[in-house]
Amino acid sequence: MDFKDSLKMLSERVYKMKDNILTEEATKNALIMPFIQTLGYDVFNPLEVVPEYTCDIGTKKGEKIDYAIIKDNEAILLIECKHHSQNLTLHDNQLLRYFHVSKAKFGVLTNGIEYRFYSDLDESNKMDEKPFFTVNLADVKDNQYDELRKFHKSYFDIDNIVNSASELKYTKELKELIANEMSAPSEPLVRLLTKQIYNGLVTAKVVELFGSLIKKSFNQIVNEEINDRLKSALNNDENKAQTEESNAPVKCDEETTANPAIVTTEEEMEGYFIVKSILRNVIDVNRITHRDTQSYFGILCDDNNRKPICRLHFNSCNKYIGLFDTEKKERKVLLNNLNDIYSYASEIEQTAKTYCDND
Repeated sequence: MDFKDSLKMLSERVYKMKDNILTEEATKNALIMPFIQTLGYDVFNPLEVVPEYTCDIGTKKGEKIDYAIIKDNEAILLIECKHHSQNLTLHDNQLLRYFHVSKAKFGVLTNGIEYRFYSDLDESNKMDEKPFFTVNLADVKDNQYDELRKFHKSYFDIDNIVNSASELKYTKELKELIANEMSAPSEPLVRLLTKQIYNGLVTAKVVELFGSLIKKSFNQIVNEEINDRLKSALNNDENKAQTEESNAPVKCDEETTANPAIVTTEEEMEGYFIVKSILRNVIDVNRITHRDTQSYFGILCDDNNRKPICRLHFNSCNKYIGLFDTEKKERKVLLNNLNDIYSYASEIEQTAKTYCDND
């Protein structure tokens, strides 16, 4: 089993066990020690992993940190542990004190679910206030596997990690800054962009107007990018399906039998892509299918009429989306435009999750 598969298994373990872990010690045993093992270290070998590692801090002797990863008889990674329900920001100073008196180049603060990696990028031998890398084991992103692999025993190289740590740190901060600007554009950004397209005096009223327009434009850019990627993926799937169509058995039922009265519109397909984009982190998008009927455009899980996700009623002057409750009772909601579908993302996600939970 490779490193990525091992982490995925650990991620599943975290999701299943966290609610039954009641103490910090149980957090260490059930979540953190398996993580250390996934990094390739033998938690039962004191030459590699030392629990309750002693760090003398000034006049305080015998201060201990939960784990130290050892290489060539020197600590290379300090790990401070908390219970999985604790807020890690409350304990950064404790790890900072340990880091200051140790030769370790990296420190980790964790509750068994979230892991925050620190170094001394800003000032030598003094732990940075902000982590250069943070990962949530319950939701590991694709690009984070490679960063975690650098801490694996087989690949651990201080210079290599330090070189990438600086880039990770500033990339993380830039992403947060951009996300904040997209959510609530700051006045300097609004003025900067407004001056490039507006010739009049940029008054407070103009800033307020363009602030809302810029926010709306950000959202549209993201939505269009998602839709374009989904359309591309769907076209690839359809092209593949067409090459296999001649050998595939014909599927016939009252909703899928060819009916010249049923016309699937571009808006219905765009609504379908929006729903798929909403559910991309909830369910495998390959499980999301659609069936068009004379009265509505149905979006289903597993191509199963008993697993409706939502329905698009676009066949009249007004457009509605049909949402389902836990009893699969449909509720129609008026849409002013297709982007309004995003306003009901939580209900759509909840419906899809019920089918995942029942698998």
